[in-house]
Amino acid sequence: MDSRLAVRAEQAFDGVRLMPRGALVLIEDGRIVAVESASAVVPAGWPLLEVPGGTLLPGLIDAHVHLCCDSRNGALERLAGHSDAKQAEVIETGLRRQLAAGVTAVRDLGDRHYATLAWRLRPGLPAVASAGPPITVPGGHCWNMGGAVAGAEQLRAAIAERVERGVDVVKIMGSGGLNTAGTDVFGCQFGDADLRLVVELAHAANLPVTVHAHALPAVEQAIAAGADGIEHCTCLTPAGVRLTGDVLERLAAAGVRVCPTVGIAPGAVPSGPVRAQLERFGLSPDSRARDAATLAGAGVALVSGGDSGIAEGKPHGVLPWSVLALVSAGVPLEPALATATSAAADTCGFGSAKGRLRAGSDADLLLVDGDLAREPAALARVAAVVLRGAVVRATAD
Repeated sequence: MDSRLAVRAEQAFDGVRLMPRGALVLIEDGRIVAVESASAVVPAGWPLLEVPGGTLLPGLIDAHVHLCCDSRNGALERLAGHSDAKQAEVIETGLRRQLAAGVTAVRDLGDRHYATLAWRLRPGLPAVASAGPPITVPGGHCWNMGGAVAGAEQLRAAIAERVERGVDVVKIMGSGGLNTAGTDVFGCQFGDADLRLVVELAHAANLPVTVHAHALPAVEQAIAAGADGIEHCTCLTPAGVRLTGDVLERLAAAGVRVCPTVGIAPGAVPSGPVRAQLERFGLSPDSRARDAATLAGAGVALVSGGDSGIAEGKPHGVLPWSVLALVSAGVPLEPALATATSAAADTCGFGSAKGRLRAGSDADLLLVDGDLAREPAALARVAAVVLRGAVVRATAD
């Protein structure tokens, strides 16, 4: 198989900004070796991939997925009943659905019994960064993933186990969640000292910490504890969402990376207990996207993640709609695209290897059918995917 490939498009996004002269990307042995304007001459003997009228950009990175979940309603509740074979099937199917949507890397923020660690770099599948089971309290949000602990000694043991197993990030459930009945979405699951201990121990092991936080007190607690990231960042109170100026200033000043997990699959309608919760709190996909745009406007660093896999409205492959939700809410196109490329690569631990069109980076590329600058919705029209230098035209199972 030829290890060389040229990919050309009249429109391009390099991970940070749109490229007005398009791009010709030269790939050799799975890496980008050169990025030139679209008018550059293709070297003799290099196979060429191009989509007339399309846009070239780095492969997308979903910063919040649950590969152990099967993209159907009730996915979290079914986890405990999965055999090892069934769990492997669900993970592989999820990764293939991600790839079909142009996603070439994911960050799993909650699996069961460290199942995703074995899937970090499988041939023909997106790269995976993994948190293992999220740390929670007994009976707390996602307790059935196997990460429930109580007290400082168990927290120390939990971090030590994650370090030994080699996770990429520590995920802790700072508040209750909408998908776990009986948990408190208005309050903190852990005390201040316990969360600080988790952050200190993780940082001592060079591991970042991201905190699931729907409750406003949990968001404030995560900032005070020095967490690197916050998932959802809903800022819920019994009186509704309170995204205050003080919180916005503190998030921006601390450099916390927020993954608001906005966006749903086209035509999806929340149902059952989740719908009841959303209605109770006055939340909707549009209001969540507007809140994310408020965060961005205040200088808070955002990354995009779909909370992918947990329900029919949040299937694996929903990430383009997460980015488009930001654009629809008023986030400019370039920073919105960066939340799923360069910013996501930095946040998820992939660094300069992914999320950018530049020499030395992995050759993970996405070609979409249309000019994104004129029609952002073209992000969901995948024409071709290049994964580590190999052309993939994936379709969902």
